[in-house]
Amino acid sequence: MIAFAAALMASTPMAEKPAACGIELIVLGAGQDAGAPQIGNADDTGPRLLPSSLAIADHVTGERFLFDATPAITEQLALLDSLAPTRDGLGVDGVFITHAHIGHYLGLAYFGREAAGASNVPVFAMPRMAQFLRTNGPWSQLSELENIEIVELHHDGSIQLTKQIEVWQRKVPHRDEYSETVAFIVTVAGKKILYAPDFDGWPELQGLADAKDDRPLYLEMMEVLAQLEVVDYAFIDATFWDDNELPGRDMSEIPHPRVTESMDLLETIPADKRAQVFFIHYNHTNPIRDPNSPESKQVLERGFGIARRGMRLCLSETHAIDGAELQMEQDQR
Repeated sequence: MIAFAAALMASTPMAEKPAACGIELIVLGAGQDAGAPQIGNADDTGPRLLPSSLAIADHVTGERFLFDATPAITEQLALLDSLAPTRDGLGVDGVFITHAHIGHYLGLAYFGREAAGASNVPVFAMPRMAQFLRTNGPWSQLSELENIEIVELHHDGSIQLTKQIEVWQRKVPHRDEYSETVAFIVTVAGKKILYAPDFDGWPELQGLADAKDDRPLYLEMMEVLAQLEVVDYAFIDATFWDDNELPGRDMSEIPHPRVTESMDLLETIPADKRAQVFFIHYNHTNPIRDPNSPESKQVLERGFGIARRGMRLCLSETHAIDGAELQMEQDQR
């Protein structure tokens, strides 16, 4: 049984693990790439933010998978160690990278010989992202020294990580200077979790024709997400609250879905589905950063959730594992 009510309340790193939880999702950070306080804002006294990252932790096998490697990875792995202890060593069995903006891949550098000195940690990335890592230092050195092993993903494809965990990826529109941008859907024991921390915005859904082969793929994807037909939990881009957030800036030049827009778009879906939408990747200027702000209270009153560091969702009850099969799975990766 999913400990959903507990997950909604879990806003601190010391949230208790649901009883008999086999595999769970842990939010390691929920802020925009630069976190908070942001550089140049030393007088910022608001709640601290770490960049957005999720972990899937299997408490039975000890396996742990990260979604995005942020500049705060050291602190985030320490949090993960406290909530989901694993075997000795780094304890990272794979990292999925959404795109090449600073909050999503810079943490890979800490796998190198100056820090963890990791050995062949699988890093799952789309072709352009993989090429970027292979051909630019210091990332190329990580590959050459076998600190990481780059595994290429493909649009609309999937990879079976374990018997319990499968990951599907699809490109979404975003500023793609160095790589593609993808959203991930993670399937754990039949439950699906969407992780889409960055995309340019929601398309207009009214009046859209039925899907056609020549239709932009992201329109199809966003329609599905808006209806939440295929996912149990959705973690979606909430960089800005509304268009008035950055005085003196043309907000149209910073495409991200606004929280107010997303709530308006999704308000017609059933209440139980709205409760499974969590806003993540919020900027240091976004008022939902403060759990006690009127805007945070408005989000909850409208039936949505806000991702907070340390939040936990139990995805699967304790499951049986064969030691030989586990070793075989690890040897194959």
